[in-house]
Amino acid sequence: MSGSRAHEPAPEPTREAGRAPAPEEAEPPEQRRILRVLVLAQVLSGAGLAAGITVGALLAEDMLGATGLAGLPAALFTIGSAATAAGVGRLSQRFGRRPGLTTGYAIGAAGSAGVVLAAVTGSVPLLFAALFVYGAGTATNLQARYAGADLAAPARRGRAVSTVLVATTLGGVLGPTLVSPSGWFAAAWGIPPLAGPFLLSGAAYLLAALVLGILLRPDPLRVARDRAAAAPVPALTDPTAETPAPTAARTRRPGPGVALGASVMVLTQLVMAAVMTMTPVHMAAHGHGVGAAGAVIAVHVAAMYLPSPASGWLVDRYGRLVVAALAGITLLAAGLLAATAPGDSVVVLAVALALLGLGWNLGLVSGTAIITDAVPLDRRATTQGTVDVGVAAAGAGGGLASGAVVAATGFPALALAGGIVALAIVPIVAVGSRTRRRAIAETA
Repeated sequence: MSGSRAHEPAPEPTREAGRAPAPEEAEPPEQRRILRVLVLAQVLSGAGLAAGITVGALLAEDMLGATGLAGLPAALFTIGSAATAAGVGRLSQRFGRRPGLTTGYAIGAAGSAGVVLAAVTGSVPLLFAALFVYGAGTATNLQARYAGADLAAPARRGRAVSTVLVATTLGGVLGPTLVSPSGWFAAAWGIPPLAGPFLLSGAAYLLAALVLGILLRPDPLRVARDRAAAAPVPALTDPTAETPAPTAARTRRPGPGVALGASVMVLTQLVMAAVMTMTPVHMAAHGHGVGAAGAVIAVHVAAMYLPSPASGWLVDRYGRLVVAALAGITLLAAGLLAATAPGDSVVVLAVALALLGLGWNLGLVSGTAIITDAVPLDRRATTQGTVDVGVAAAGAGGGLASGAVVAATGFPALALAGGIVALAIVPIVAVGSRTRRRAIAETA
């Protein structure tokens, strides 16, 4: 071995699929409290996230009078999500998760208020600007999953991420079911009914900001950094690449799993955003009302978050790569079913959207675990924010292109294309597996 390698910390043992799990590390006592606070905030923010998703395309179609631009809201708030992800990441890296997440949700609440004002005044430019700002809530909702993993032992990171994600389920399912009541409430105050769900979103995001600002103490990222600085050799591992990640407090070089984790999350977000965005528009074109569309989106959002405990367990038990490949296969099945579903069948569309949500969940949980394993603490939040910029940009591209694709070729073509794109995750994982084997051979 070379002289430089002789001074490298010895890699921690990693676990491959089928092998007995290694003994789990004890987690700090703060972790349980942190997870409880994050769960409460995610329940609230989930309602705000899902309500806006349900009617965003319909509101734009109503104000713009064109189906081809119905995907624009998803694109705008996803672009806003991308911009916010980077900002929240940098803010969290410098000051901690609590200031970063609190600020992100507060900005999302302001965006919701802007959407309502735009609907009342009929201002399309204001609508576009407000949807961009509204995306801050989406970005912050996803960034919270990293906070759950900051203090988690490596063997429990998948489950820690899944605990935060599953908390979004309650709010995510409740939000779409309140579309009609919030519309009636808005109409009673002289506000266009389709803007009603954004009233709900604003209140939900604001409450989430208050919960985190007051209760997220101690700050998980700050505690993790303090513990790493105090430990003699706090080595991290990158189970996805199966190579030792750099020592958290002594290097600024991320592990090799960053590109792989980012690729998995980017592709799953792209496909999910494209198909989900146009499903309400597709249903409206076949005579279904807002209530039916809200029910289908509620099923979809439930499938995005409810399977998280199982996804986290699979990630920790069988490995990141296996679950990432399963995500691609599940999204392919969702695309095929959505493409062949009869236009008058709400049930079949609901099943297809459930598979779409499940595939997204598998990709997000596995990809998040990959990224967290690979990045040292001194760059963790910044790198995670940068990766989420790419994820959000992919969602923006999917949402923006979806309206044009449906206008030109129809919803079935969009769904089928999405499934084929998602299948690219499988060869990406295969390449990652070969990289893992080479890295093991080089470090042996």
